[in-house]
Amino acid sequence: MSDPRIHLALRMGDNSLILAQQNSKWCGHAPTLEEDIALANVSLDLMGHAQMWLGFAAEIECEGRNADTLAFFRDTEEFRNSLLVERPNVDFATTLMRQYLFDVWHLEQLLLLSQSSDTLVAEISQKALVEVRYHRERSQSLVIRLGDGTIDSHNRMQEALNALWSYFGSFFEDSKDDELLFDLQTSPMPSSLYPSVLEQLNQDCVLSTLKTPESEFWQKGAVQGHHTENLGYILAEMQYLQRTYPNSKW
Repeated sequence: MSDPRIHLALRMGDNSLILAQQNSKWCGHAPTLEEDIALANVSLDLMGHAQMWLGFAAEIECEGRNADTLAFFRDTEEFRNSLLVERPNVDFATTLMRQYLFDVWHLEQLLLLSQSSDTLVAEISQKALVEVRYHRERSQSLVIRLGDGTIDSHNRMQEALNALWSYFGSFFEDSKDDELLFDLQTSPMPSSLYPSVLEQLNQDCVLSTLKTPESEFWQKGAVQGHHTENLGYILAEMQYLQRTYPNSKW
């Protein structure tokens, strides 16, 4: 039986890696210079988190791989990121709402992982928390401003929330590995985070005049490696150089 911590490390690392790749596409294309720089910085932070988690996974599995090989030489079915982070950018409203939903979950998850019985899990989480608190504050502020802004900005943010909602649920999908990790007091059950995350979302929705969708339908399967077709496009772009010129170095 493989170490269940690998599942946790891949899940955390892959979420940060794929979202960083998605956000980086806005570099030079964001609606304002401030947002262009902010999205680039958030992407760099998330890439650093991915490196820590994937490095941890590689160290545990002891198969001679490292963070780079896990990022560039796995296929779609080997990734454990949520379905939310692989959704297309579409427009700035969708990108911002995707980041906001991720940040609310990410902060709650890291706060709990920082108290993990596993020392390395706790240390990585505590390091990431410094930056994720800023990510959460930034995206929350923008969602409130745009949601409670003009009619157009409000409608765009509500449409983005509605479109992303069912994919957001993949953060709360449990697996057998999660049960083992919970028994070891390494990490919480993913589903246990939903009540507190939903409460925070509802509080922010009051301020942003947005409405949390009532649908309880969640897209599932990410923890088993079942993804949307968009992940394939993301990986094809992200992994092209290393797969075309293996072991290339700057």
